[in-house]
Amino acid sequence: MATGVLKPRWGQPLTGIVSLGVFFGIAWLTWYLLSDPRGPVHWFPYPFVMYLAMMILAGLFQHMFLGDWPFNGLAQPLRGIVETVMNVVLVWFVIDILFYRVLGIGFNFLSYYGLDAVKQPGKMAQIAVVGFVLIGFYTYPVFTIFFGKWPVQPSNLKQPETGLAEIGWASFITLFFYAALIVPFFGTIFKGPVLNPAWWESIGGTPHVHWVFGWWEWAIVILFMTANVWRMKPWSLISLPQPWKGLISMIVSFAMAYGLALVCRQIIPLWVPEETFHHLLQEKGLPEMQRFLWVHSAEIAGFTLIPFLVWHHYFDDMVPMADKDGWAAFFFRTGGVLVFAAVSYWIYYYANFGYWGLGNHHMEELSHRFVDGESLVWNFWWIIPLLWNEWFFHKWPFYVREG
Repeated sequence: MATGVLKPRWGQPLTGIVSLGVFFGIAWLTWYLLSDPRGPVHWFPYPFVMYLAMMILAGLFQHMFLGDWPFNGLAQPLRGIVETVMNVVLVWFVIDILFYRVLGIGFNFLSYYGLDAVKQPGKMAQIAVVGFVLIGFYTYPVFTIFFGKWPVQPSNLKQPETGLAEIGWASFITLFFYAALIVPFFGTIFKGPVLNPAWWESIGGTPHVHWVFGWWEWAIVILFMTANVWRMKPWSLISLPQPWKGLISMIVSFAMAYGLALVCRQIIPLWVPEETFHHLLQEKGLPEMQRFLWVHSAEIAGFTLIPFLVWHHYFDDMVPMADKDGWAAFFFRTGGVLVFAAVSYWIYYYANFGYWGLGNHHMEELSHRFVDGESLVWNFWWIIPLLWNEWFFHKWPFYVREG
């Protein structure tokens, strides 16, 4: 097993700048090869949205829960390559076998093949899988970040027992949230007496699952900001034992997330063209406009992903203050993340990177650029190289071990 402290190979900020450029280049190249309508494969948005989402969740299992077991004794870059291959295999198994062919036996909306057999759109099954991943992006890592791995740790368990116990416990909780926040959407789509329709229609103004996306994505951002540029603030102020500390942190983070989503809904009309809202209202009605406001709130949250992840992992939480863990540094990095997110948003929509860079042909006209929530796909696509390098390759070759 590798020992020593990881140090930036070329110092800072050069190591951060080089790594960020490399990750962007890898993301852009793979997008062109696999997803861009002008590229050789052009599978956009499906099935890559579903596979992309599941890749991150499976990677979280491999790294955060299983601690890279059983490959943690391999040297880099072999270790990273092997874990990446295993990730692809695991994702295929979970989607095509576990969801489509096992769970899909009982729940047709989880099976592409089952829906196709009864002449229903198979895309619904892909939405069901993406919905599970959306919920899981919060409910799996929350037990590491807010609960300190309670209730599995502390214990005498070793890998893989520890990781499997954590995955099992978190999956149990994930299913509760999935049943409450994702399944009712399919009750609305496939009307009948068995599945209840979306209970949140009167709250959010739309029965669409994008109501969940709108605030849940902000909850994910708050959770991961905590573990990254916030360096566990402000939850470190809570001195209660587990699980009370985790429960309070979780409840407050949901309240913050919903509040941020409501703020986004109020300010979105300040810059999104009136023609966009006119089209939504005239062509599709008020519920569709409400759906757009919720999913665009999630998109705004998505633009914070690269700034806070790269700032923490590849710029080492750099601040002009001497104390990286102080409150001044906390507010500096928080403000910086929001600024960089706004810049990225402007580049994607107003400099129109989504059109000339990613090939989204409908984005040529300004008023048509905002409706479909596609920037969220690109932001998650972009973080895959960064996360894989940090999780599986342990920052090789951008960092070296000293000591």
